[in-house]
Amino acid sequence: MNLLLLVTLAGVAAIAYGKPATKYTDKWDNINVDEILESNRLLKGYVDCLLDRGRCTPDGKALKDTLPDALENECSKCTEKQKTGSDKVLKHLINKRPDLWKELAVKYDPDNKYQDRYKDKIQSAKEKA
Repeated sequence: MNLLLLVTLAGVAAIAYGKPATKYTDKWDNINVDEILESNRLLKGYVDCLLDRGRCTPDGKALKDTLPDALENECSKCTEKQKTGSDKVLKHLINKRPDLWKELAVKYDPDNKYQDRYKDKIQSAKEKA
């Protein structure tokens, strides 16, 4: 789907709950994104939450609630840590977990709207692999 989808998962790592006028809350900015991406169990938990296949932790629910807005608005309300985390998640999913990337794209970007909008970001993630 799009980079921000992974503001989706990275968002997991960095996304916040609520939609304040300026920025998302930084409450979850210190989540260890690398730990989530390196753990099949943790990553699966977040993906299952996002895909409505499993229970959501508070962090997962925050990500799920925030993700559509972050995707639509190019993460304009994201903190710098959230943007960095989403870039890391994007790169990981595209290059190491394309199966999960595809599943998330089907749900959050069925018309390839975000794939098209973020094509440069997605291509850049592929090139850095």
